[in-house]
Amino acid sequence: MHIACSNLHYTYPGADFPVFSNLDWSIEGPGFFALFGLSGTGKSTLARLISGELSPIQGDIDIPNAGRVLYTHNAERIPGWNTVGAHLRSVTPASKTSLLTTILKDYGMEAHLESRFSGLSMGQKNRINLARYLVQEFDLLIADEVLANVDEPTRNHILERLKTLFPQKTFIYISHNALEVARFSQTIHVLPHGSTAGTNRIHKITGLDQQEGMDTPEELVQERVYAILRSAASTSEPRP
Repeated sequence: MHIACSNLHYTYPGADFPVFSNLDWSIEGPGFFALFGLSGTGKSTLARLISGELSPIQGDIDIPNAGRVLYTHNAERIPGWNTVGAHLRSVTPASKTSLLTTILKDYGMEAHLESRFSGLSMGQKNRINLARYLVQEFDLLIADEVLANVDEPTRNHILERLKTLFPQKTFIYISHNALEVARFSQTIHVLPHGSTAGTNRIHKITGLDQQEGMDTPEELVQERVYAILRSAASTSEPRP
């Protein structure tokens, strides 16, 4: 799946400065890609522009042979008048019931299907919300901080399983966790701090793309983390 943004401009109504100006950026899927940056650098705005929730003031977002693009974020909630299991079954296509069972087992949520959404912890809510998107038809899923409040071992397992279950899908994963994006992403697209009305540049860092069953040396992870954080703090191009 190819996504290309060209000469993209966006300013929120009433804001003094644009979030993006003259932004050119692209990815080529399938694969697991990350958007990383400090708060306020435009990660969620870019996600909403790609998904169509926002419209650019100027510029183009080109998705040739456009498939289905979904966007989910960690503040989403599901209706509270039914159990979690009943809701998931109601939104899952018949062809995806087996996939739903697999995902709930992978996410450690089988024992909570008779619970109400309001009775779950934040991490459990986020896992349920992600599950309901993964059983839909999609070509690109933009996942915005969807594993916030999930413990690290469970989060790592979910990311590995996600890549195993959906090898031909494209994911854009937004996270403030430099360790996990370094370890699991094919490419990390870093929105640098301090970009203003001038030409925006998104830095690209090669990730380690850890798959299920792999053991990635920690020194390699730390090397990538350093490159990511250095890029996030600077408006200049990162060193090779």
